Amino acid sequence: MKIEEKYIKLYEKMDENINSRKSNRKMPAMGYTSNLDILCDFQVDILNNLLEEYMQGEDLSAMKAAKEIKTVQDFISTLVYFCRKGIGGEVDIEEIQIIEKFFSIKNGMGGTSAQAAMALAAIGCPSMIHLTDDSKEVCDILSSQHIYTVSPNGDLIHTNQVTQRSEQEIHYIIQFKKGDVIRLGDQEVVIPVSNRLIITKITVNEILPFSKPYFDYIESHAKDISSNVLSSFNALKDKDLLKERLDFVRQHIKKYKANNEAGIVFFEDADYHNEMIKKICIETIYSEVDIVCMNEEELAYILQMYNFPINIEDIISCVEGIKYIKENLKINKGLIVHTKDYSMYVGEKLESDIESGLIYGNMLATTKAMVGWYGSKEQISKVLELPLSNKGVSNKKIIDKSNYASETIIVPTKYIDKPKYTIGLGDSFVAGVQICFM
Repeated sequence: MKIEEKYIKLYEKMDENINSRKSNRKMPAMGYTSNLDILCDFQVDILNNLLEEYMQGEDLSAMKAAKEIKTVQDFISTLVYFCRKGIGGEVDIEEIQIIEKFFSIKNGMGGTSAQAAMALAAIGCPSMIHLTDDSKEVCDILSSQHIYTVSPNGDLIHTNQVTQRSEQEIHYIIQFKKGDVIRLGDQEVVIPVSNRLIITKITVNEILPFSKPYFDYIESHAKDISSNVLSSFNALKDKDLLKERLDFVRQHIKKYKANNEAGIVFFEDADYHNEMIKKICIETIYSEVDIVCMNEEELAYILQMYNFPINIEDIISCVEGIKYIKENLKINKGLIVHTKDYSMYVGEKLESDIESGLIYGNMLATTKAMVGWYGSKEQISKVLELPLSNKGVSNKKIIDKSNYASETIIVPTKYIDKPKYTIGLGDSFVAGVQICFM
């Protein structure tokens, strides 16, 4: 069956697949952070005006990303750097007041678990989430009959029943568009790829407070939890606290697996603020999970840390890098990489149909890129009309003819050259993948 036909078939079976899971009371558990995203209405003219006002005489090509934004000049230089490279990432800010006056804004949802839950809720699929920022603004956005969390008493509740116990955390989201031109004097830089910069003022997620009732519920209802998604250790800065959280999760995984051997433990990797923290995390947790998931930039970064550089434009190089990570960091089953052109699983054969998971992941991520929010089934149908990525199709042909064909499943995405939205696309992808495990 051709890939286009598989997209259509799985779209047509979406309601059936989800309803069968609901009737069996199966759902994924999504951990671990939530926060309030402030979505900035960024136009390149705003950046160009700031450059003219604050950065006269500076060289656009020499501007670097600040480790922490402390001044307007730090912010402008950081934004130019990410735009010039066409890359995404996160940078801390000392005070939000430095940038808040520059943009029109609206509220959105942040955190892998929260965004994934919203993507599933939009297609009527239930999930259970772990909250850190449990502010009214966050809980109002998450309020849905399909999204559950666990009360202090251990009961499943919806977020409109939550009483706030933690400090609110705000992330400013700046999305930039491919083809826009940055100007300073007679200098010009064309943005090569649409992407996003996340400006973070870390509060609650810096300590990642765990809700014990959430973990207790998963362990005691393990058969009902089809997959156990771990994420969001990247905001932690204290290595001792990180080790404490990771040790707790390792014990939790053992209890979950003891009660549901077939349950999938799924780790979504992220952009870390500190390489030491990242190294501790991946060397502790990768060997405990079934599947690790990341984008191609994260793949290249990890392999660079271990002196195994790859060319992310070369699909065979990527597969060899994935195999290196799986074998050396002892991931139990396999690793998924998601990009704008393809998604790919490399590893052992699974009981679940992982190809369908990759296709559902692509569907949900591309829909969000296209419409700017979490897509309904009707909106997802419009994705089916898009062409497959030429690069994704080419990469699939290369893999299918390679020595890695038996251990690799690759699915070209439905391609959008200039996405309307670039935030949380990986989180929506993660959400779609969970459908195949339920």
